[in-house]
Amino acid sequence: MLKERYARWMYEWETRLTMRDENRVVRPREWGFEWIEPFLEAHGFGAALPSPEVVRDDAAAEAAMVRINELLIRHSDTFFGYERPTDFRLEERHPQLFPTNVRPETLAQDAAIRQQAAEGKIPLAQFLRFTSPERTPYPENDQVNARWYPAPAHKDPQRPKQAIVVLPQWNADGFSHNSLCTIFNRMGVSALRLSMPYHDIRRPAELERSDYSGSANIGRTIMACRQAVVDIRCCLDWLEEQGYEHFGVLGTSLGSCYAFLASTHDPRIRVNVFNHASTAFGDVTWSGQSTRHVKQALEEAGLTQDRLRALWSAISPCSYYPKIASPEAGGPGKKVLLIYADYDLTFPKEYSLQVVEAFRHYGLNFELRVLPCGHYTTGETPYKFLDGWYLGWFVYRAFKALRKEKAAGERAAAAPRREVEEEAVSR
Repeated sequence: MLKERYARWMYEWETRLTMRDENRVVRPREWGFEWIEPFLEAHGFGAALPSPEVVRDDAAAEAAMVRINELLIRHSDTFFGYERPTDFRLEERHPQLFPTNVRPETLAQDAAIRQQAAEGKIPLAQFLRFTSPERTPYPENDQVNARWYPAPAHKDPQRPKQAIVVLPQWNADGFSHNSLCTIFNRMGVSALRLSMPYHDIRRPAELERSDYSGSANIGRTIMACRQAVVDIRCCLDWLEEQGYEHFGVLGTSLGSCYAFLASTHDPRIRVNVFNHASTAFGDVTWSGQSTRHVKQALEEAGLTQDRLRALWSAISPCSYYPKIASPEAGGPGKKVLLIYADYDLTFPKEYSLQVVEAFRHYGLNFELRVLPCGHYTTGETPYKFLDGWYLGWFVYRAFKALRKEKAAGERAAAAPRREVEEEAVSR
């Protein structure tokens, strides 16, 4: 009885939180082939593009988009590959909120932060900027933005430099997950808090929310995911240039999907935190409470959940379980934390359980934590502190294990040399 009352209370609270924002826009379903065309043409896959006549026939256009997804999965190393940027730079500016809702309290908070910045009451922050390898019609979106939280230099000069890329949730403002980065700094781990495509400073002026990263435009959503993944990998390139050796990624909700796909295609990522995880991009969009406006547009266009799953299979974690577990992706050496919530109405629990089952089936080295709340309530007291504890404690232990692993490897490599030296002395 008590458990049922708690569940009812939690679902009601979760629903209220997902209903607060009144600026969600139902945009029409679009196939979006023009968003994928530049990539396909540049990589020799132009033959997969449908003719204008096919695009005008919905059934034929849908079949063509499914075939393109299948092609992208077969060539995912190319799809999530990129040319290393050459314009990495650090920029100093006052942090801004970039709110995605029009609630009075949020707008007041944004105004207060702007005023404090104008009066010099907020210190300048450092941001890594570079041009994304994936280009869009929006110049502001193509300038990658990652707030830089460098950890203080350690007293031991031999200690390997370690860093983590942090991705917040869909429609996150510019301050979301910043506190996590300061916690990681106390552990000696540097952090880059990445603004995902179409988020905060990268959001086109025509948008109030970060709609273009997940919308009823099929092709644009696919390419937004590609852009997020290659941006993560580019952040690792810059960190390598700064002398960092061990890398991790932490993603929440949509950020979790991006983080998974980046880790699947980049063996450098050893520490993995998937904070709210699910299987297929289409299943979450169709079933999740916070994407009901996207589902409405897709449903009005005659799509179903099964068909949507196929249309976004190339950006779905479940398409790559065998790949992330493979030696080529570094799967045996990855350390993974998987978190889901018992009362999640945005990433329904049934899909998170499928992730758990798949991780076990493919032998991934993962820890599991379950939150007694929902998706949105994870950000509320007291659940945000519980989630933060799970995240911080895992990241601390995982990076510590990597340091021990490196030290053990160095000792093992040095042992034969010592034996040779000792033998030479004895002679």
